[in-house]
Amino acid sequence: MNIASLCRRAAVAIDADTPLEEAALLMFDEHVGALLVVTGDNPPKVVGVVTDRDIVVDAVARRPALGDGLRIGHLAKSPPLAVQGTAGVHEAAAAMEQAGVRRLLVVDDDGGVIGVVSLDDLLVAVAEDLRLLASALRKGLAHEHQERATAPPPKAQRPVYPYFGTAAAH
Repeated sequence: MNIASLCRRAAVAIDADTPLEEAALLMFDEHVGALLVVTGDNPPKVVGVVTDRDIVVDAVARRPALGDGLRIGHLAKSPPLAVQGTAGVHEAAAAMEQAGVRRLLVVDDDGGVIGVVSLDDLLVAVAEDLRLLASALRKGLAHEHQERATAPPPKAQRPVYPYFGTAAAH
């Protein structure tokens, strides 16, 4: 499975000169937790990424110290980390772990942004793979049991654990 297949929607970009409040509203309207901060060039160039956590921790909580007129570009984490759309889940997870981030840009061969993949996206993909493996294991065991069905062994006397319940009596 390649990372490009996990990008559920296009990345949402915002100009670096946009006021903080407009950026927060865009996140709300688009229901995203991260924005690509871009230049005004044509085509726009990604200069960083801002997350909802960046806005809360780096801007809102410290707003008096930062002053009014804060622009989203001031909070952008640069340079943004990216992986090729053909990368696998393992490669993306390793990149996240090494950089200590929870989101990666996903780019094509020309550097064009395909989307953003999050740690949540990777967890969902891995969980689905684990579900399929568990199902294959269960079906394999059931198939093996069905093929080897024999008469049950004769009932033997069950062994008894003599210390069961005796710890409280001491």
